Amino acid sequence: MRPLILTLLLTLLLGGCGYNDFQSLDEQSTAAWSEVQNQYQRRADLVPNLVATVKAEAKFEQDTLTQVIEARSRATAIQVTPETLKDPQAFERYQQAQAQLGGALSKLLAVSEAYPDLKSNQSFRDLRVQLEGTENRITVARNRYIQAVQAYNVKARSFPTNITARVFGYAPKPAFTASGDAQSGVAPKVDFGNPNPQPAR
Repeated sequence: MRPLILTLLLTLLLGGCGYNDFQSLDEQSTAAWSEVQNQYQRRADLVPNLVATVKAEAKFEQDTLTQVIEARSRATAIQVTPETLKDPQAFERYQQAQAQLGGALSKLLAVSEAYPDLKSNQSFRDLRVQLEGTENRITVARNRYIQAVQAYNVKARSFPTNITARVFGYAPKPAFTASGDAQSGVAPKVDFGNPNPQPAR
């Protein structure tokens, strides 16, 4: 009888101190991050098709194509696990690799606009539409992750649930932050003759 009473008291105590909330919010943020990864993977899978299509249609801007391939390689080389969400430095490295891939793709798409034959190619147009859709999905997935982490971190830092977080090891999670030009808020100036473009004035 006594073990049953102790179990009931422990259950009520854990429920009242926010333990169950942490379980729920932790799962929500992990699921939201998985969706971000899912969309990153979709983009990485599309890159080889895009590069192959552009190569077949035109012999221009080989450096740009090389940058895209290298950026994809770096982005897919970083292994991400649920533990990454607890390591701010690993999380930052992953975000930087994805930002570099996004920047290389943007440059490739901008360069391709200057070539009418490529613009009129149906395969290229289809891939471009898919890439644009993927970028939009990534944005939505990031927003959901940001909201999930915000709810989790508020719980982890608020009193008295911060005591529960400390006891059970629920540390605050790193939020997504913009990098590069997106962080500065200044639109980059596109100049394909200059390998190191400066921000627009």
